Amino acid sequence: MKLLKVTLCYVMCFIFLLAVPARAYAAPAVEAPSYILMEASTGQIICEQNAEERRSPASITKIMTLLVIFDHLGTGRVRLDSQVMTSAYAKSMGGSQVFLEEGEVQTLETIIKCIAVASGNDASVAAAEFIAGSEGEFVNLMNQRAKDMGLTNTHFEDCCGLSESDNHYTSARDVALMSRELLTKYPQVMDYTKIWMEDITHVTRQGTSNFTLSSTNKLLKMYEWTTGLKTGSTSKALYCLSATASRDKIDLIAVVMGSPTNKTRFQDAMALLDYGYSVSALYEDPNEEQLPQLPVKGGVQEEAALTYKEPFRYLDIAGSDLGSIEKTISLPPELIAPVKRGDAVGEAVYKLDGQRIGSVSILSDVTIDKAGYKDYLMKVWRLFCSL
Repeated sequence: MKLLKVTLCYVMCFIFLLAVPARAYAAPAVEAPSYILMEASTGQIICEQNAEERRSPASITKIMTLLVIFDHLGTGRVRLDSQVMTSAYAKSMGGSQVFLEEGEVQTLETIIKCIAVASGNDASVAAAEFIAGSEGEFVNLMNQRAKDMGLTNTHFEDCCGLSESDNHYTSARDVALMSRELLTKYPQVMDYTKIWMEDITHVTRQGTSNFTLSSTNKLLKMYEWTTGLKTGSTSKALYCLSATASRDKIDLIAVVMGSPTNKTRFQDAMALLDYGYSVSALYEDPNEEQLPQLPVKGGVQEEAALTYKEPFRYLDIAGSDLGSIEKTISLPPELIAPVKRGDAVGEAVYKLDGQRIGSVSILSDVTIDKAGYKDYLMKVWRLFCSL
């Protein structure tokens, strides 16, 4: 009887182990009251807590500041070598600063380094005034950018995060989304956010002197896959961090807000990043194979070449067999002219275990105008000549 009980116990334990998912990892231990972990390329949320809660952001405000700066660089109206002059108002900023003097001129690239590396409040205001004419107008651009991105839990009162007004707020989710936008749209920002130390040169009426920018992001020395992004702390916000890392083609964003200590925010971020990499697997389809041409009815050309809009990426956190993902091409039998280059004409659909997990649009790679009377005459003439 005793042997039977022991045998049954072993059987039950075996059944229990079979029932446990293949990838059952303990949730990360995080002290921050509000956090989120996101994969950048897919936007997949891996884990979160109070991620919609509005909180004071301190200097992680500068993520949006950098985003607006890079938006303007993208227009060509300003360049990295543009000359930025520091005003008396910019010089007067307290908190974290790089000690720019009134009238001092630096390139926009140097100003970006001062913001991304040393979190310079004076540099942030100097950039804001250069781009928008005043900090107030620049903040309007920040708030409009947040609105355009659908960040419903975000509103800024300044460009550097010094404000402790109740009207200066964001959420962990919104910070992750603006971080994702910055990293995916302007990956060159990581050329600056990965800097640990670098000297700049002050040239003022008092003479020339060197100043060493030291990164406020200690993860650069604590976590080998770190790529950025931004720290922040005030008495109201406590300790905040948007930490980004890249490992095995997986780009993670860990945002913690309200950590109780400087040390804790980095521990929290590392715990989140480690957890993310322990549960994540990435499926990629570059979509480089050639697609068939589609017949075009009533067009000056009879067939349209096709192309994929983009590669497909899927992040799995459930331990699924990604080798079983199925791809199906869905196209109409023909197109009706006119057709514009870039028009979506079909899609590639991806399924895992019979469930749709995503799709990529298939686009026309050519513009085909609607055929007119003369076009039909030419077709008839060419047909006649070929007989």
